[in-house]
Amino acid sequence: MDNLPSFAPIIPEIFVAGMACFILVVDVFLPDTWRDVTHWLSIATVAATAWLTFTMSENAPLLTFHDMFVNDQMGNVLKLFVYLMVVVTFVYARGYLRDRSLFKGEFYVLGLFGMLGMMVIISAHNFITIYLSLELLALCLFAMVAMDRDSPVGSEAAMKYFVLGAIASGTLLYGFSLLYGASGTLDLTTLGMHIAESSLLNIGIMLSLGFVIVGLCFELEAVPFHMWLPDVYEGATTPVTLYVGTLPKIAIFALFIRLLVEGLGGLKLEWHLILTVLSVLSMAVGSIVALMQTNLKRMLAYSNISHVGFILLGILAGTTEGYRAAMFYVITYVIMAAAAFGMIMLLARKGFEADRLEDFRGLNDRSPWFAWMMMFVMFGMAGVPPFVGFFAKLYVLRAVIDVHMVWIAVVAVIFAVISAWYYLKVIKLMYFDKPPEDAKPISCPLEMRWLLSANGIAVLALGILPGPLMALCAHVITF
Repeated sequence: MDNLPSFAPIIPEIFVAGMACFILVVDVFLPDTWRDVTHWLSIATVAATAWLTFTMSENAPLLTFHDMFVNDQMGNVLKLFVYLMVVVTFVYARGYLRDRSLFKGEFYVLGLFGMLGMMVIISAHNFITIYLSLELLALCLFAMVAMDRDSPVGSEAAMKYFVLGAIASGTLLYGFSLLYGASGTLDLTTLGMHIAESSLLNIGIMLSLGFVIVGLCFELEAVPFHMWLPDVYEGATTPVTLYVGTLPKIAIFALFIRLLVEGLGGLKLEWHLILTVLSVLSMAVGSIVALMQTNLKRMLAYSNISHVGFILLGILAGTTEGYRAAMFYVITYVIMAAAAFGMIMLLARKGFEADRLEDFRGLNDRSPWFAWMMMFVMFGMAGVPPFVGFFAKLYVLRAVIDVHMVWIAVVAVIFAVISAWYYLKVIKLMYFDKPPEDAKPISCPLEMRWLLSANGIAVLALGILPGPLMALCAHVITF
């Protein structure tokens, strides 16, 4: 009995797994007119999971299951933001899915199982746990992208995502196997101690580091492992695009910290150089290619790639301040991206997707309030003060300047200025162009209007008062 692991740290994960299975069974017996039961059950599940995570949080890291799973403050905070964004996704999606006859339990069940995968990724402390949780998340994302079976574009995007995702998964697994062969351990802390205390820097370790970074950067959508992203953004239904484009970033950021900082911290000089190249490439490709896009979802895909470059800036700085700045950036980017996709769903209606830039023409004449919300989001993503995107960029730039990498900060500012053009273009369309002649009144559920308004206001409020969120990041990251 003494060898039994403690189940207390994983009670939230057990609860999500059980409720997802319960909702799956309940949904089978529900008529289509009762599909709201699945919707509200899923939201209640996420809310209860957040409460369990909060009550189970510990000040000191707690390891269980033979050190395969860790319950710590960084993980719990990231999980709470995952829960928040899952609820936002479910609320935004309801009206959109109902209009297209896609309001089915599969979306919610896959969303909950994907959330479970992200929860385990955030707390993973062993190669086996990392790989299994990544596969759980990936399988859910593949199925969600292909959910609209009548869409040939969606099916093509899902196939590309699946094939490239399988290659990236194999690459990451091969890197893990090389690291295990070199160190004889699957535990991240033990691996870090081996690398720090011995001369493991050889061709095998360097090769494994390369494979691991390739797998991680595919999941984070960094250049040159971004090829699948624009097609998935455009081909998937907008609620799925919101889910794929925001939530996994929180989990993958935690994985970067666990793997590179805790496990491979002794190779900081080597992965610092690699991430520097990938960061510059991501900012360059994302900023420049986005200028040529006419589809808003594709533009947001390349914008996402550019933001990934800024996130990598904080990580490659290799300092506690850099990791905190990267965490702040990830959280604020997810909030801004959720609002952007929410605006697309707000304007969409049956038979009309509202995913082109032209669809936002004259939005101020149709709805001044939501034109303001979209302006907040675009200014935030562009890094215009006093919106939160400005401080997110400022913190990561300060982190790299503190380690005497002024040149990369200058490069980042240049690409940030370039990227501001396509964000300002959306604002110009909303305020200076006339709405289309066939424009219909904006119609969406009341809860979406309230939540989308709060989402947009948060972009401004977190910019006016960034201190509490940054203090939270500083409190939970102490590496």
